[in-house]
Amino acid sequence: MESLKTVTQGVAVQLVISRTYSLPMRMSLRYEPADPYVVRAVFFTDTDKPAEWVLGRDLLADGLTGSAGCGDIRVWPAVGRGDQVMYLVLGPPAGTALLEVPVRDVRTFLENTEALVPWGTESGHIDWELELANLFAKG
Repeated sequence: MESLKTVTQGVAVQLVISRTYSLPMRMSLRYEPADPYVVRAVFFTDTDKPAEWVLGRDLLADGLTGSAGCGDIRVWPAVGRGDQVMYLVLGPPAGTALLEVPVRDVRTFLENTEALVPWGTESGHIDWELELANLFAKG
């Protein structure tokens, strides 16, 4: 299996508390071609230890132009904000968080992931023998 580099990008986001108040946070997006359908988002605050969420790469891409996702993770572009901001909602188990995320940063990140793993070629980057061995080991 070919080893490709990992794409990481830090993003300054806003944790929306109310219509008039939000808190700045740092989010780090990470993409590894060995797990080509997944983006790992790690959130950092001043007081808490980092929290990691696993997002679908296609979910982020779909959220740039329309509403995507259901359940615990949803994304959509901010109406009336031009092409500047998208919203990301992370749900239970720890409570719900609404984040404002700069579209430019997400778009750049996704373009960099596509340079490594073009859309539609993800399954060719998975080590299926390893995945099957892991599946049987757990069974």
